[in-house]
Amino acid sequence: MQIAIKFISYIAFILAIGYYFITNAQWFSYKLNRVIFHHTKPLWNIFYFLVPFSAYEALTFAKLYNLQYAVVAIYLIALFLWYKKLDKPLVFTGRVKRFFALLILFALLCFFGLKVPLIIAPLLLAWFVSVAIEKMLFEAYKSKAVKKLEDRDDLIIVGVTASYGKTSMKNFIKELLSKKYKVYATPRSVNTLGGIIKDINEDLPDDAQVYVVEMGARERYDIYDITKVLNPHYCVVGSIGPAHIEYFKTLENIRNTKMDILKSSRLKKAWVHISTNAKSNDPKIQIFGHEINNITSTLNGICFSLDDSRYCANVLGKFNAINLAAAIKVAKALGVSIEDIQDALSSLTPVEHRLQKIEAGGKIIIDDSFNGNIEGVLESYELASTHNGRKVLITPGLVEVEDELNEKIAKRANEIFDLVVVTGNLNYNIFKEYVDNNKLVHLEDKSKLEEFLANNTKSGDLILFSNDAPSFI
Repeated sequence: MQIAIKFISYIAFILAIGYYFITNAQWFSYKLNRVIFHHTKPLWNIFYFLVPFSAYEALTFAKLYNLQYAVVAIYLIALFLWYKKLDKPLVFTGRVKRFFALLILFALLCFFGLKVPLIIAPLLLAWFVSVAIEKMLFEAYKSKAVKKLEDRDDLIIVGVTASYGKTSMKNFIKELLSKKYKVYATPRSVNTLGGIIKDINEDLPDDAQVYVVEMGARERYDIYDITKVLNPHYCVVGSIGPAHIEYFKTLENIRNTKMDILKSSRLKKAWVHISTNAKSNDPKIQIFGHEINNITSTLNGICFSLDDSRYCANVLGKFNAINLAAAIKVAKALGVSIEDIQDALSSLTPVEHRLQKIEAGGKIIIDDSFNGNIEGVLESYELASTHNGRKVLITPGLVEVEDELNEKIAKRANEIFDLVVVTGNLNYNIFKEYVDNNKLVHLEDKSKLEEFLANNTKSGDLILFSNDAPSFI
């Protein structure tokens, strides 16, 4: 009976701590260095991993099993309460399932083979073996994707990258090209090499004529690696700025990473925004942005002039002139007429969660929750300032940026909004310093946001959801 209780306790604990471990790994793209050194809530690693692990192991070697059972019970309760507050719980992908299978296997070997209920050994073995397996599977999936693209030599591939606006540009390009072609684009915000390979293998239609691909990066050669798989015919490098500067360290590294898209072996034409500071004598590479002028932006939409033509679209934000201009240039290069482009723009729908305007209950809601760059945030504030009624801001601030950028938006928020609700703890102290106390609200638990808005907003209010961050941020 004692052995059975000890075994159940051991398996329960190792699965629980394994759950915490792999959940954090999934959040941070399975990069252990980011989990350990760049976690935005490092105290979680102490309270939910280091402390319970140390206590369990110490009691194991001291053979104080009764106390160990108490540690397991307390940890299971604490982890359940932690789990209940997550807005981004673990997704049980094939990789996660393989990790747990290996974890159980190595745990059984330790318990019945070594006769010692170790935690760290099975955990590390499961992790490193799973990493090796994933690398082998990844190479196989990549080869399959490359072969599929090679067999589709009629498929036109458009690659899109930028610090800001990648998803918007991708969707705008798709809508405009759909006037002439059967177009497929990577879904949602899928933009990593792994996500793109999965998309090619599983979802790219056989009859697609154009494939529009969003290409993102967190490390120096991420865009290069994607480019080697896709070799896009047409490329767009949009606005460059300090997004993810924490990982790239310098703007020059960000710029060089994005510009790797131009190394495509099949490049026919590329458009590079002036924010890259790029100069090129290559006729295939066009610098754009300076020719966009006469921009008008209101809560009803945007209009601008480009290459002697006037364009209007039902999307919000002055900065979207850059994203729309890129889409227009791609469409024109692929033979879509100006008339068809203008017609497509007139029926263009805003990208979800990016300055998406919603009217409900007499309130104007601007959902900009997927926008996390300084220029876009400030532009959304300016749009909100044109509203004559009461203005409410919901935001966690900016993430993965230097404090001075959050100081900048906090000061501007104080000037424009009547109520500023800061979610989470990441940037609250910055907002507390720059926003008047009588208009500042701190909401640590986002699950209470709906109730708060129901009780504190009314018809005629404008509510701006500016950026969003999951609970682990």
